[in-house]
Amino acid sequence: MSRKKMMVAALAATALMAIPSSASAADKNIVQIASGDKNFSTLVSLVKKAGLAKTLSSGEFTVFAPTNAAFKKVPKATLDKLAKDKKLLKSVLTYHAVAGTVKAADVVKLNGKSVKTVNGKKLKIKVSGGNVFLNGSTKVTKTDIEASNGVIHVINKVLIPPTK
Repeated sequence: MSRKKMMVAALAATALMAIPSSASAADKNIVQIASGDKNFSTLVSLVKKAGLAKTLSSGEFTVFAPTNAAFKKVPKATLDKLAKDKKLLKSVLTYHAVAGTVKAADVVKLNGKSVKTVNGKKLKIKVSGGNVFLNGSTKVTKTDIEASNGVIHVINKVLIPPTK
């Protein structure tokens, strides 16, 4: 096994392991940070179900993370459909991630522009009244939760990718 593959495997294995409390947040990857916050339990559960925990633990990403409250706004029928269709679930979850680290100071510079998500679809960025919105109505409520492999921005709604 190549050194790179061994490192990726090691990173993936540590994604589900507990980190000692003395470790700083920046020593934890995106999945570890989300797993340690009860407000993201639905997101973490779905990420694991979709088989994305390894990916989000080892690549460098900016994740727009919906809280449990955001998932409660999604109609039950939609959540049931996502739970039954792994490909659709992956599509929705990867629509919440952008490759690379984009901190809040850089996001606000993208006002009126779109960014390509990991699933290939674009998110439109709007800055209004000092707030950042995605696709018009999804508000970024907390920014710059740093991880060893990127950053998390908390959002108040689940993003649904366009069908076209």
